[in-house]
Amino acid sequence: MPLPAWVAPDETKPAPMPLLLVQAFVNTVEADSNTDLLREPDTARHWLEAAGLADPVTGLGYDELRAAREVRESLRGMLAANVGGPPPGAQDLEPLRAAAQACTPLFEVDAAGRVRIEQAPGRGSTIAWTSLLLAVRDAQSDGTWQRLKACENDECGWAFYDRSHGRRGRWCAMSGCGNRMKNRSLRARRRA
Repeated sequence: MPLPAWVAPDETKPAPMPLLLVQAFVNTVEADSNTDLLREPDTARHWLEAAGLADPVTGLGYDELRAAREVRESLRGMLAANVGGPPPGAQDLEPLRAAAQACTPLFEVDAAGRVRIEQAPGRGSTIAWTSLLLAVRDAQSDGTWQRLKACENDECGWAFYDRSHGRRGRWCAMSGCGNRMKNRSLRARRRA
């Protein structure tokens, strides 16, 4: 199955939809290349529109982008806890709480009677956090949330979906971060 255009092209461990939206949002920054898709308004607007998190007519300023980066890191902290890190504290979760309070959900019922929830246009935040927050809530309810993790390599932090049977994945890729972390551990043991 081809991945949506808003997912990083080098994504090797994609989450199922709609959790893929959360994963791709967290992965809008890449530490190795110092690439941040939420740094500049034009780049951010393009990504957020493609992912369905922003309306093409809505302008994005640097304050909204700063808030988006803070929400991203709040989510990354939650994903780090999924791999065994400490749970995020109140201060870590504050940007996510602020995004939730800025949401004004709009409920719609289609002709078949299916209920949809979207961000109400023109109210609250210029970024449609509702879709992202619903993906988190649904994944926490259905048990898939614990499989979405942040790479344990603190120099990486890439979000990946752990499909292993034992749910013990710790790194985005064993060939890269896994080998680096194991080699660091080996060198530390040898020095001791």
